[in-house]
Amino acid sequence: MLVSTIRKSLSKLYVQVLIGIIAGILLGHFYPDIGSQLKPLGDLFIKLIRMLLAPIIFASVVVGIARMSNLHEAGRVGVKAVLYFEIASTIALVVGLVVVNIIKPGAGMNIDPAHIDSSAIATYTQAAKQHGMLDFFMSIVPNSIVGAFANGEILPVIFFSVLLAIALAKLGPRTAPFVDMLDMFLQGMFGVVRIVMYVAPIGAFGGMAFTIAKYGIGTLASFGQLMLCLYLTSIFFVVVVLGLVMRMCGLSLWKFLRYIKDELFITLGTASTEAVLPQMLIKMEKMGCSRPVVGMVLPTGYTFNADGTAIYLTMAAMFIAQAMNVHLTLWDQLLVLGVLLLTSKGSAGVAGAGFVALAATLATMHKIPVEGLVLLLGVDRFLNEARAVTNLIGNGVATVVVARWEGELDMKTARAMLDRKGDTSIDALEPIGQPAGQPRAVPEPIARPHVH
Repeated sequence: MLVSTIRKSLSKLYVQVLIGIIAGILLGHFYPDIGSQLKPLGDLFIKLIRMLLAPIIFASVVVGIARMSNLHEAGRVGVKAVLYFEIASTIALVVGLVVVNIIKPGAGMNIDPAHIDSSAIATYTQAAKQHGMLDFFMSIVPNSIVGAFANGEILPVIFFSVLLAIALAKLGPRTAPFVDMLDMFLQGMFGVVRIVMYVAPIGAFGGMAFTIAKYGIGTLASFGQLMLCLYLTSIFFVVVVLGLVMRMCGLSLWKFLRYIKDELFITLGTASTEAVLPQMLIKMEKMGCSRPVVGMVLPTGYTFNADGTAIYLTMAAMFIAQAMNVHLTLWDQLLVLGVLLLTSKGSAGVAGAGFVALAATLATMHKIPVEGLVLLLGVDRFLNEARAVTNLIGNGVATVVVARWEGELDMKTARAMLDRKGDTSIDALEPIGQPAGQPRAVPEPIARPHVH
């Protein structure tokens, strides 16, 4: 009986990933020479996932929009998604700013900018020069769609996919065979994701072993107050803000977190939300969100709805200012907030993207020394885990909100899925979609929120 229970537990993906994380921490701490050489394990897993992202996003968006009966519906979904993204990101920025002003994790460090070696951040500051808003909007349109697919550039792929989907929808029923073929291709890609997920525990093990071996657990103690501040703020945002949003949608946040626990542990181990995007696309649709909404909202949220990154950016910028005794007035802090509303966009689920956004923010401000980024190098990986997990939860909730707002969330299916207490891996859930010819369940009617 006991052996059977243990075997059943070990067969679950989140348990395997958790074991990988713990083993990585222990190996990195006690055998740092070995741990520092295991980075390729984590990188290989991320590469396997990135290999699938562009085709999956392309097929999801095209199939979803092309099968919409009304193109105005696609535009309406897009507008609602962007509106929610901006509100959620702004709240996250404000929460981070308020908490960092109360706790002041950088106060008393008295760092002299003149004594800082900024050569270690040259890569980030160089990347920040191409992080302006004009560059961001120009990057949406690819020089070549083949190049966008080859480089795994999410936003250009989404842009092209939306244009193609609209064109196919306008051509009418004669495009149905091509759309059906893309749908079959998408199911095949999801099958590849299931295969790749078998190596997720190894990727989490390698990534965590390298992180601990390179930076050491001692680094955590040195910047413990900043890390504690960020983690507690992220938890507060998820529990209070996102919890309230889910309650307004008629669902439980805790049950939702339990539903995506596999993805949460993988994100924690790899510090990248990209690693679970294909799985999240599957799970959100199986939860009852319509395919067009999932295909549009979830991938776009990776660029426009980085709640965890928003919290990190405000706290990190203020931490550097406090550590270097740079006094910022209320207006200065509001200016930081305004700049971050712009620079936080484009921080996709890649580890390190938030660091580049922070460099761009400080370079724009000309008041907080960019050299202060050196203070965060040692703990950025640990901070990145908190913001990545928060980003993942935020984008899942955003998909639920837009689907509910649009009347495209099957509440009966959602509640049934969230009430599951057993295995919630994608293999254990019901197949995506419904049999051909079977009508979609009608969502519960909801009152459309008024936007003031």
